[in-house]
Amino acid sequence: MAKKKKPQITSSQIAINKKARQNYFLHQEYIAGLALEGWEVKSLRAGKVQLTDTYVLLKNGEAWLMGCHITPINTICTHTTADPQRKRKLLLHKKELHHLTASTETKGNTCVPVKLFWKQQKVKCAIALASGKKDYDKRHDLKEKDWKMQQSRLLKYKHT
Repeated sequence: MAKKKKPQITSSQIAINKKARQNYFLHQEYIAGLALEGWEVKSLRAGKVQLTDTYVLLKNGEAWLMGCHITPINTICTHTTADPQRKRKLLLHKKELHHLTASTETKGNTCVPVKLFWKQQKVKCAIALASGKKDYDKRHDLKEKDWKMQQSRLLKYKHT
């Protein structure tokens, strides 16, 4: 059996939420800044972050990144308490926040983080407006993915 390939993470990308594309239809994407502490930035540089069970909470005209687990590294200062799953504020424009809150209040829509990446020296989070997939949608996506893989194999062997 062939080994599964890991998703390609470029040097500017920190983490990718693969479950978001499997479980949701992604409609519109926004780029948000993150309000972080110093030890969190050091941990992000080391790549110690998980986005699997992460979601965006929109409350009182603010956006919060909930459930993002940033593992503290050993070299952080001893006089600070490191909470790996604290809520982190997302920095968005008022118009974007208003549009997100209006869209998530409709039935079936939610806001999901897709990836974390570096933009110059700042950490950015790509969040997407999403609606949930049903089981038959997920099965259809798997069939489509398998068919594309078979097509590429057939074309590869046909040319050789």
